[in-house]
Amino acid sequence: MPAPCDLGGRGVLVTRPAAQADGLCRLIEAANGRAIRVPSIEIAPVADPREAGALLAESWDMLYFVSPNAVEQALALVPDGSWPGVEKVAAVGRATAQALTDAGRAPELVPEQRFDSETLLAMPELADMRGRRVLIVRGEGGRALFAETLRARGAEVRFAEVYCRLRPAFDPAPLLSRWTETVAAVTATSDEVMLNLMEMLGPEGRAPLLATPLVVVAERTAEKARGLGFVQVAVAERAEDAAIVRALCALGPAAAG
Repeated sequence: MPAPCDLGGRGVLVTRPAAQADGLCRLIEAANGRAIRVPSIEIAPVADPREAGALLAESWDMLYFVSPNAVEQALALVPDGSWPGVEKVAAVGRATAQALTDAGRAPELVPEQRFDSETLLAMPELADMRGRRVLIVRGEGGRALFAETLRARGAEVRFAEVYCRLRPAFDPAPLLSRWTETVAAVTATSDEVMLNLMEMLGPEGRAPLLATPLVVVAERTAEKARGLGFVQVAVAERAEDAAIVRALCALGPAAAG
């Protein structure tokens, strides 16, 4: 795939979990950018997975996986990725769908446009959920929108919380000492990633961070970022690596460097 632009050697802060950053970093570097890895979230299994494991072993009308992390951690508890006791499997986006396909069950429901719960909820297959049993596979404390909406449509909804999100330990001093020269743009794929990054950079890092162009993957994150004081926020058209790089390209040389 040809690079969408020439980033001109500009540095891009990549804040995804360490195990999930390679694809985005490769695309940034293919576009002649410099990927600066600062994982702002760490994924770990829940302390006690017994309840989630029991729920995953039941039969359901629908399983909804909110992320590739949800797929990975669920498979650690119930290794049969074909989900024989499940009528339909839903995925929030392409990366999650690919993880499910690789495990043995391509999902029946995947949004075709923006990859989020709102788009999935708009699919006609989910319009009438009366009497349906739905299990949402997620991390601890995820968004409530999907569950609340399906309950309002008549479904019984449970959660299998299979992972937790931690803020990594980080010494910001070396990065902040050269921020202006090295960081031209920042990426954040969730509200929590963005907020963790602010905490990790500390009070001294707040002003340079807010002054740096930010690329996010959801309008709700963009709204929160603007409320925090970010000067320039761009929303990628999809929650995908290629779309994030296209958004970085759209910042242009003047904005991004």
